Amino acid sequence: MHLTLEFGGGLELLCQSTKIHSVDVKPKPGEDKLTMRDLLVWVESNLIKERPEMFMKGDSVRPGVLVLINDCDWELCGSLDTELEEKDNVVFISTLHGG
Repeated sequence: MHLTLEFGGGLELLCQSTKIHSVDVKPKPGEDKLTMRDLLVWVESNLIKERPEMFMKGDSVRPGVLVLINDCDWELCGSLDTELEEKDNVVFISTLHGG
């Protein structure tokens, strides 16, 4: 499944300073749908190059990370259980900034 992933608010630094990633992610074997839960596992394994604890906490994103699926807050879509579709755009933005 082809997806566009965007990282902002400092999260791009965890992905070798690349903000936009065009990726192909396959559902788990035996599954025909890709969920956000599956995508987060894939992102942590394939895109996060350093300090994964700044992105993930348990099986979800850390508090303070805003997730948008096609410009809609993922909490309105089903959070971890949201089923993704071909060419979806998923944005991760850290709302926590140092000062």
